[in-house]
Amino acid sequence: MNRLLRLFCLCCLSLFFSTIAFADECLECHQMETPAAVKQWQASSHAPAIGCSACHGTDHEAILKGDAPADAKVCGRCHEKAYHEHVSSKHGLGLHTGWGCTRNLESRDPRECRFCHEEGSTQPKTSIQCARFLTQTSEMAALGCNRCHQVENSCASCHTNHITDLAVVRSPASCATCHMGPDHPQWEMWQTSRHGVLFDALGESVGPTCQSCHMTGGSHDVSFGITMSPAMIQPPIEERAGRRQEMISICTQCHALSFAERELESADVILEQSRELIKEAEAIILDLADRDLLVPSLQNRPEHPLRGQELVLDGQMLYEDISHVERLFFKMKKYDFAKTVKGAFHQNPAYTHWYGNAEMKMTLVDIKAEAARLQKSEVSRSEVSLREEGSAYQPLEEELQVLKRKRDRGAITAEEYSQRKQTLLEKLPDNND
Repeated sequence: MNRLLRLFCLCCLSLFFSTIAFADECLECHQMETPAAVKQWQASSHAPAIGCSACHGTDHEAILKGDAPADAKVCGRCHEKAYHEHVSSKHGLGLHTGWGCTRNLESRDPRECRFCHEEGSTQPKTSIQCARFLTQTSEMAALGCNRCHQVENSCASCHTNHITDLAVVRSPASCATCHMGPDHPQWEMWQTSRHGVLFDALGESVGPTCQSCHMTGGSHDVSFGITMSPAMIQPPIEERAGRRQEMISICTQCHALSFAERELESADVILEQSRELIKEAEAIILDLADRDLLVPSLQNRPEHPLRGQELVLDGQMLYEDISHVERLFFKMKKYDFAKTVKGAFHQNPAYTHWYGNAEMKMTLVDIKAEAARLQKSEVSRSEVSLREEGSAYQPLEEELQVLKRKRDRGAITAEEYSQRKQTLLEKLPDNND
């Protein structure tokens, strides 16, 4: 047993000295080429025990090509608990919710395959794809998408590459790199909420931060207490109840239980009210599509990268090559809806009401006005067609076609279709008249 222990210790020492020796070899060049990175490593807690090769390997050509990343799995060799918490959390889906398979794109980067496939495997880790990612140029995908959506595989997204000072990741500003902007302004909401103001004035002992609520006790499970997906889809009630109790346990460190429950329940109601507004707007656009009034029409626009020539209004909705009324709906659903709901759960009244709810309702007004304009133009076209063709059946035929489209997409049942079709046919003039 003692012999095995001595052998193990010798192996560890051998690995230790080999990595330090390789670090010394790296330093000869990197103190000139990347002096700031070297200084950061030397000042880190890694420097006394971990050399460059422990994280980067020894294949210099692969390192230069970007084929030997120091990704989350590398960090997980030592930081096992943090790694498993991370990959099982919402950050562990960072790539999968923002990416799409690039195998059919001309500008694809083969190195991207490793984000969704294990080395040497053709089986994807997930079936989720992002249509918006697939429509971007390679430059926009790299800088505008991947810089945030690499969080799943890159601990450096939060910790930076060589700095190990926890002050960096304990600052709520570290979250702002990704959690800001029109579609998920959690940073702005927190910063201008009472929580953020108290933190700025008196520090974390009084003002809770992102980490205080979502990474309690230093956990890397950023899903703690969250009852919605990024698209505000809720899990089954059993899981939701457990997550809610997690958040209540955080809130009650400062607030009374009744207050915490009341605030979160009010936000739940605002979520449902907001969903109803979204459904109302969606129904208007679907009806316009049934009447073939979207410009450009589905047949006259580039195919959706995942669904072809189909009207897409869900989480895969695009913001290009669409009609004006769809563009209004995108703003309402992707921006205004998120500000309303996330503002409510972050206790920010201005985001909940003026940036969110008010904008949702005003955008719905715009959608209704655009729909009325398009429908009016349809009536005008029908009148012209009637005069040219002299057919009294033209509007009825169009209405029957609209009814069929509604049945085909499941908006009405077969029975409803049959009944409404019969009602329309009864309006036909009697041939004996």
